Amino acid sequence: MQIVILCGGLATRLGNLTKKIPKSMVKIKNKPFLEYQIENLKKHSLKDIVLCIGHLSEQIENYFGNGDKFGVNIKYSYDGDKPLGPIGALKNAEPLLEEIFFIMYGDSYLNVDFQKINSYFTNHKKLGLMAVYKNSNKYDKSNLIVKNNMIFAYGEKERTKDMIYIDYGTSILKKKVLDFIPKNTFYTTGKLFSNLISKKELLAFEVKERFYHIGNPDALREFRNFIETQ
Repeated sequence: MQIVILCGGLATRLGNLTKKIPKSMVKIKNKPFLEYQIENLKKHSLKDIVLCIGHLSEQIENYFGNGDKFGVNIKYSYDGDKPLGPIGALKNAEPLLEEIFFIMYGDSYLNVDFQKINSYFTNHKKLGLMAVYKNSNKYDKSNLIVKNNMIFAYGEKERTKDMIYIDYGTSILKKKVLDFIPKNTFYTTGKLFSNLISKKELLAFEVKERFYHIGNPDALREFRNFIETQ
């Protein structure tokens, strides 16, 4: 199985911490966050990795190289000078992608059985699947409506009381999905997922164990505490 990690964001919510380093290279116990992600993916036999990189990307490539010393295979897709957003960056990586692949946010650390998600996805004839968590605004603001193992609504601006689930931080897609995305255009995850929802093509896979991320200072502090207990 192949996984794409979306590492190109500017990480503005982390303030001065990411002015000179990418978010993926923030150190926790003397290791960059991305190294923890890769170690976790290896446990689930995910060793074929594509990194979509942008902001200060040379630091990531210099540290991880082709992935050999970490026991994985890493390929790189570069955003270039023009901001593309996470899904615009995914479209840019199209030549590197297999017919089915996972995507994961560059600030997410996930305790999830990727193999089980892949099996569930394979058994359902849909274009995409999003892992979801019944969050009820606990770890971040919930942004999904899920019914009968399908996602009915995705959004941050139009939240309702029915939005008790949250995007867990990983999805699996068929490469055909990239046909919906224009080249060299800024394109968000919200726009892609809303498109799949409108076509009734976005499955939901509920995960029971909580997620971690480093998208803001409080979440980073929480992840540091989690690592200290391991």
